[in-house]
Amino acid sequence: MSKLWGGRFQKETDSLVDDFHSSISFDSRLYKYDITGSIAHAAMLARVGIISLEESETITRGLQGILADIEAGLVEFSVSAEDIHMNVEQLLIERIGEVGKKLHTARSRNDQVALDVRMYLRDEIDAVLELLGQLNVTLLDLAEQHIDTVMPGYTHLQRAQPVNLAHHLLAYCQMFYRDMDRLRDCRRRVNVMPLGAGALAGTTFPLDRAFVARELGFDAITENSLDAVSDRDFAVEFAAAAALVMVHLSRFCEEIILWSTSEFSFVELDDAYSTGSSMMPQKKNPDVAELIKGKSGRVFGDLTTLLVMLKGLPLAYNKDMQEDKEALFDAVDTVKKCLLIFRPMLATMRVKKDNLARAARGGFTNATDLADYLVEKGVPFREAHEIVGRAVAYCIERAGNLDDLTLEEFNRFSPVIDEEVYSAIGIDHCVAARKVPGGPAPEAVRESIAKMRGRVGLL
Repeated sequence: MSKLWGGRFQKETDSLVDDFHSSISFDSRLYKYDITGSIAHAAMLARVGIISLEESETITRGLQGILADIEAGLVEFSVSAEDIHMNVEQLLIERIGEVGKKLHTARSRNDQVALDVRMYLRDEIDAVLELLGQLNVTLLDLAEQHIDTVMPGYTHLQRAQPVNLAHHLLAYCQMFYRDMDRLRDCRRRVNVMPLGAGALAGTTFPLDRAFVARELGFDAITENSLDAVSDRDFAVEFAAAAALVMVHLSRFCEEIILWSTSEFSFVELDDAYSTGSSMMPQKKNPDVAELIKGKSGRVFGDLTTLLVMLKGLPLAYNKDMQEDKEALFDAVDTVKKCLLIFRPMLATMRVKKDNLARAARGGFTNATDLADYLVEKGVPFREAHEIVGRAVAYCIERAGNLDDLTLEEFNRFSPVIDEEVYSAIGIDHCVAARKVPGGPAPEAVRESIAKMRGRVGLL
């Protein structure tokens, strides 16, 4: 098959070059966007008088037929045609003849691919936003169920202070909401229309770029033709946002993995989202959570690929930029797959409330509350800290908790301690007393849930 760009060449491209050069094996997924963009381009060419209305309609019918055949699985793409853009144009010319050759007037593959990728990514961002929104709704539903489920909060993986499971879940809700916010902001910069930039310097034809932008749902047109074809910042920005989504999923998965061990025994994953061992019959492995953690590395790699690809490129388009697609496609596919499976895994997880409560009552998680109690009695905080530290050491020697101390024992450390101390350091009270906005007290948690439901609902 002769190349559509082959006029100045005297020899056929070597088959090895065809194979190496071709991107149709992966950019074929852009077919819908390429055809949609071409239909808008043809309509614009007729609108400004570059081609006739009849020619535009013939081109449009031809493109619509190609789209229908691709979606019906009736089209076999050609490696020698290099990419989705040339494949579609070649098919169009074969089907409608000479008029098909007019479609590419005032257009380059450079601005064409930039258009296709932006349209593709715009839709994929919407899909990821939908998945994140569904995940946050699941988190909010779980949080409402576990407002009274007390658990230990940790720093350095050491028990620190008591919270409730709802509060812990809402922390991830905040992370995923920020992810949604970042993606919405990224989408704003994606939704800028580059068609009309040509290869790098625009065109001498009187194009109506604003018309094409309106037809394709873009908010604006690019303002510099060099930048329009060489910019992939929007792809990098998406990959960075996707990498943060994966960081948050990976952190959550690591906690679920820990919680599902016999050592923690806080949760049990549903059988449908667990696997077994080929050798050890007793095993129930959190493989889904582990695999999500592992796949986070893929998305980090995709981000790095895009950054390294761009860092040394002079303006404008360079063939290096063909490498943007596999990295971008992989980031999109990976984050969507992980979100799709993480939500039902989380929703079906069984929470072992008694074990969580037992853990919250160990490890001196109420030590800070004892210090706060002393402060309320007039003891300076640093002195209160020292008193409680000595009391904790005393309990460790006797293998007991602060709650187990008698009032007489408490008074060895400070004479201001009275009977009120037992209610002050009760685990449920420790949680309920933290009413500061954003804290774990049930009333603060209910307020956070209501506020987040309003935000998620607005998305």
